[in-house]
Amino acid sequence: MTNYFKKAVALLLTLILMLSLFTSCSNKKNSLQNNTTNVTTTYPYKIVDSYGREVTIDKKPERIISLSPNITEIVTALNATERLVGRTDYCDYPETIKSVASVGSITEPSIEKIVELKPDIVIASSLLKKEIVDKIAALNVKIVMISEKESFDGVYTTIQKIGEIIDENNAAKNLIEGMKTKVSEVTEKVKNADKPKVYYVVGYGQYGDYTATRDTFISQLIEMAGATNIATDAEGWKYSLEKIVEHDPDILICSKYFDTKKGIEQSNGYKDLRAVKEGKLLEIDNNMLDRQGPRLAQGLEELAKLIHPELFK
Repeated sequence: MTNYFKKAVALLLTLILMLSLFTSCSNKKNSLQNNTTNVTTTYPYKIVDSYGREVTIDKKPERIISLSPNITEIVTALNATERLVGRTDYCDYPETIKSVASVGSITEPSIEKIVELKPDIVIASSLLKKEIVDKIAALNVKIVMISEKESFDGVYTTIQKIGEIIDENNAAKNLIEGMKTKVSEVTEKVKNADKPKVYYVVGYGQYGDYTATRDTFISQLIEMAGATNIATDAEGWKYSLEKIVEHDPDILICSKYFDTKKGIEQSNGYKDLRAVKEGKLLEIDNNMLDRQGPRLAQGLEELAKLIHPELFK
């Protein structure tokens, strides 16, 4: 793997591992007004974030900074792109946000740049350590950390929370309903299909073998897409080539980025797997799966199409 790929895999693993550590807290004090069809957030709005911090948002945020790719995707999917004034270097979707100012990395953003952009709210993920959140908050900047459990329900809750924070409740409701409809369509198509054995490649080769094991939301996606994840005999993300050989997967799925497929085809051990020899090493836009955001349902559909192409003709 290239150094760039190594860094990308390290970031991905850190992101997914940290996402699994936190569950956001609900707050009964929050006030939403429901006028049959329109739901609006009443400010000041109070929320207890995933670090257990109570944050009061005084007014509807017109200047938003996102410190995670999944949050950036949610904000834009909620029709609030024009209010996004800051993002991280890794926030690369949709294309329209690339003109938005970057505040640096996910784990170590520039606090000076954040303050300079004068945000009404900064929304972070669990990759941002609490001490950095506290430093930003100490500068009189409103910041919340939102992180949910690793599941489809988790992404729905994240979307709902962000919708409440930025007063895009109706857009959030519609987005969630659309995702649920897509999920139902996909799971209905594959429910009676044979379940091939699948291995999802997160990392491989000299830097270690990593995959989505039984306690990950990506493992849940594989099952929902009509397959059996061979890595349910492990937890976390670390795996081994020996186990892959032992389970002899029918399909390997890898990122379409970083020349991953080519690297796997040339990697000792992997190149000899039956799935690779039979042309069943398949590529996917892993950002749709790895980020708990609005494209997760689309990612499920793309995954199911790879596993069961005959059902989606």
